[in-house]
Amino acid sequence: MGYFRTLCYSCSKLADRAGITGNGDIASDGYHKYKEDVKLMAEMGLESFRFSISWSRLIPNGRGFVNPKGLLFYKNLIKELKSHGIEPQVTLFHYDHPQSLEDEYGGWVNRKIIEDFTAYADVCFKEFGEDVKLWTTINEATIFATGSYGQGLGPPGRCTPNILVNCSSGNSSTEPYLVGHNVLLAHASVYKLYKLKYKSKQRGSIGFSIYALGLTPATNSKDDEIATQRAQTFLYDWLLKPLVFGDYPDEVKRTVGSRLPVFSEEELEQVKGSSDFVGVIHYTTFAVTYRYSPSSIFPMDVEGFTKDMGVYVSPIGNSSFFASEATPWGLENTLEYLKDSYNNPPIYILENGARLESHSMLQDTKRIDFIEGYIGAVLNAIKNGSDMRGYLIWSMVDLYELLGGYSSSFGLYYVNFSDPGRKRSPRLSVSWYTGFLNGTIDVAPQDTIQLKRNFSSYSSL
Repeated sequence: MGYFRTLCYSCSKLADRAGITGNGDIASDGYHKYKEDVKLMAEMGLESFRFSISWSRLIPNGRGFVNPKGLLFYKNLIKELKSHGIEPQVTLFHYDHPQSLEDEYGGWVNRKIIEDFTAYADVCFKEFGEDVKLWTTINEATIFATGSYGQGLGPPGRCTPNILVNCSSGNSSTEPYLVGHNVLLAHASVYKLYKLKYKSKQRGSIGFSIYALGLTPATNSKDDEIATQRAQTFLYDWLLKPLVFGDYPDEVKRTVGSRLPVFSEEELEQVKGSSDFVGVIHYTTFAVTYRYSPSSIFPMDVEGFTKDMGVYVSPIGNSSFFASEATPWGLENTLEYLKDSYNNPPIYILENGARLESHSMLQDTKRIDFIEGYIGAVLNAIKNGSDMRGYLIWSMVDLYELLGGYSSSFGLYYVNFSDPGRKRSPRLSVSWYTGFLNGTIDVAPQDTIQLKRNFSSYSSL
């Protein structure tokens, strides 16, 4: 059951967001409690642990000086994991580039970041690469580009000002595509660096991750089927197709036109084939209809990416961008699409988990049902030939969420944020998952067709 002996932890979703309850200055305090947390991981039987290295913590000015305290923390964390037989999985960028680079040249909207990001990755490979074999360059790149530069929801909060979000700067019609382009080039540059300088000795893998909503037609109509294909083109293929086949999808080119950056021949060659695996972040499934209006994914998007996509995408049932209601057939559909469209690439589910209220009880049976359903979907995908390499639950402990602060809970372990010691208490899901890993609890592949029928009410959208 090595596929499932993995968990996601706090990563870097600790940005201080104005208007959201509290801030991430301490959060679950993994900085001081990492030894305790690694012990809990080992007791559960985990084989892998995913976390992010904060560029800002390691190299505060973006380039040059390396912070010795930041370097020591990550070395100690990795050492602690390895001593307990737990493999570290590292994400290099999770929404937090140094403020100095934002001030100097605008961060990801400027091609200068490619060189700086590559130099930062070089430090990470040099310092940690002997013990880290799985690297993800950019976390959920699709949502980073569209959410942070089209909607203004994530840092640095850029968008065209609108009635819901008053961004101080940005252009929602151009910047998501510009940032997506620079993200691909930065990823490819890091991949090339690793291949030429480190891979022969360290023998690790470099991957790229997307936020992959499950997508399903809202009705059985041909129009909604075509609309779903178009949504897949924009939400999956926009950034994945260049990595595998070397250029943007024709449909995106036609729709976006001159707002879509163009690769040079040299860049096309460098980007193509520059990912050893695809990281999938998945929580929920959305229904797609051909009738366009500002999507409930991003209701404030009156121009830019969602308008370009040109279809209406809305959550099924009581789910949302981060689900509390299981729709596992959506993940199965996504994995089947990636298998068929991209020559069956190696895939890691880097995040999947259930959102409950922040003060939810320790008896989190709804989370157990959620996880069991998705594990069943992953087992189906493996049975159907998908090259699945790992499954990671978000998250091990409660933490500060980028879009929800402390209002929602994803942790298998409850964290008392009112307690200065940030005491951890196991929810029922801890014992369930431990039992699954040690073989005393069995999970069978899910009858996802029947599960989908249970949510048939979405067809009225």
